[in-house]
Amino acid sequence: MQESLIRLLRCPVTNTALSGKFLKWSDKILDGEKISCIEEGILYATQDWYYPIIKGIPRLNVEAFIDHEDFFKDRAIDHENLKANLFKKYGALIKEVVRKNKRTKESFAKEWSVYNYDKDRTWDADNEGMIGRFLKETDETDESLKDKLIFDAGCGNGKLDILIAEKDATVIAMDLTDGFEEAYKRNHSSHVHFIQGDVQFPPVAFNSFDIVHCSGVLIHTNNAEFSFLRIEPCVKMNGKLSVWLYHPRKNMIHNLFNRIRKLTSKLPLNFQYYLYSVTILPVSYCIKRLKGNKQNPREMMVDILDWFTPEFRSEHEHAEVEGWFTKRNYKNVRITTTNVFGFNMTGEKYP
Repeated sequence: MQESLIRLLRCPVTNTALSGKFLKWSDKILDGEKISCIEEGILYATQDWYYPIIKGIPRLNVEAFIDHEDFFKDRAIDHENLKANLFKKYGALIKEVVRKNKRTKESFAKEWSVYNYDKDRTWDADNEGMIGRFLKETDETDESLKDKLIFDAGCGNGKLDILIAEKDATVIAMDLTDGFEEAYKRNHSSHVHFIQGDVQFPPVAFNSFDIVHCSGVLIHTNNAEFSFLRIEPCVKMNGKLSVWLYHPRKNMIHNLFNRIRKLTSKLPLNFQYYLYSVTILPVSYCIKRLKGNKQNPREMMVDILDWFTPEFRSEHEHAEVEGWFTKRNYKNVRITTTNVFGFNMTGEKYP
């Protein structure tokens, strides 16, 4: 983590500024220069809340103090009393966040554990295809991205964010899980910052970003419109919000699979992995090969896990999502991309 990132970070509960106690530093080559980065530390809010920096990444989930108890116990801070105080003041909130995030974190961690960073494409796209899709979704160009500050709210494996930084934009790349850790290790641009966080509790400064990009994330939360409402304040005035969601399909097999996943998504994740490996994957592989699709089996399995394992998966009509924008006074609201599974919509923020 670069120390300069702190100015953009906020407590995800109170949205107040954070201060840091830095415990370990390491050198990283960024933009061809050796830069001293924070490897381990603790970020403190103005009251009550505290968050770890682990492996160079700020862990800014509400429940981070629970997820990383071993880290805090080994760092000579009064963790037990601090934790007790948080539960005393915010017990109901913490329990609800833990409940809603537990399965989601586990399912996406399993999904990205299948992915091979060196060999696999992301959502059937190579690097050129990924950045091209991002530009179409956000209705931007290589030139228009220059000097923009972008919040990628749900960055997955993090590959896209490194590509965006090559366009001279600065990116805060956030995901609920740590699937982007490999991207962080490989990144050599000072314009990419990786953080762990929750779209329903964004740990960044409000009214700060030229573009907030949230692709395929809202649909995997317990309430897509509420999640939209939570990330929207991060867009600065005259900035742009871009979201990709599933839309309903009049397709018998699609709807049958959705009914099946309501049952199978509750099964243990390792069992699901092996179940899909011997049922859905072979059929999917044959059908896609016949259609000329060149995905390898791992890429296909990532797609399958993304559909069947998340606890939450919602579909939304275009007019419904347009209403989310217009209710919050966004202008120039439009669909920028659409395919068989979903669509991307953008809007510009006005007073």
